[in-house]
Amino acid sequence: MSRPANPVTVPLADYSPKHFLLAVVDGVATVTLNRPERKNPLTFESYRELTDFFRACAFDDEVKVVVMTGAGGNFSSGGDVFEIIGPLVKMDSKGLIAFTRMTGDLVKAMRACPQPIVAAVEGICAGAGAIMAMASDMRLAATGATVAFLFNKVGLAGCDMGACAILPRIIGQSRASELLYTGRFMTAEEGERWGFFSRIVTPERVLLEAQLLARQVAEGPTFANTMTKRMLAMEWAMSVEEAIEAEAVAQALCMTTADFERAFVAFSNRVKPVFQGN
Repeated sequence: MSRPANPVTVPLADYSPKHFLLAVVDGVATVTLNRPERKNPLTFESYRELTDFFRACAFDDEVKVVVMTGAGGNFSSGGDVFEIIGPLVKMDSKGLIAFTRMTGDLVKAMRACPQPIVAAVEGICAGAGAIMAMASDMRLAATGATVAFLFNKVGLAGCDMGACAILPRIIGQSRASELLYTGRFMTAEEGERWGFFSRIVTPERVLLEAQLLARQVAEGPTFANTMTKRMLAMEWAMSVEEAIEAEAVAQALCMTTADFERAFVAFSNRVKPVFQGN
């Protein structure tokens, strides 16, 4: 399980990944999982390359938002049964711990990525695919999309890649417990009603709507958006008093940016502000 030979060291607009498709347009990077014949499963190599990509996002000022999607009408079926699960049953404890830490690194990279991430979920979204959707900041569903945290279906615990920490914060403890204990599929309608999805659109529109949302965010103040994502994560572990103080400091820092002054000038002149990210 060696690392990719070429971790991301170039601007993302010029980067050509081996295990997914990448397109950068107007500050929005669209990541497409691209094994449609197998419902876009992950492999050891794609886990690592996705992790390297999200870590590299921190060093690319041109990318403002990331959109995740899957090719061929499905988001992702999770870890590849033959390329991942097969080898895992033959590994010793040391190798298994290395693997589970590697998969968790993908979620850590997504959460640490300063750019907001929008998931456009269509069709099957299961296992590690469900985790990637969960780890995104916003999620849109196509009609008919289904999401399952399948780990107990293969004899594993639901506590995989941060699911027991993150999922209850999105949909509540009882609903998260039901999904993690049963491994059943959550429908798009349930997901929207429970707050997992922001909204449901037609399959033909889900990626377009996700990219439209991403462009709306990308047009906003970059430093402030990064601060919002950081505080949303940090405040999970804070008391209300600590959160209010942390937000006071964060907001004061945002007030030092040129974008804050641009917003005031635009408001004074009754025009829409054009943020420049500084």
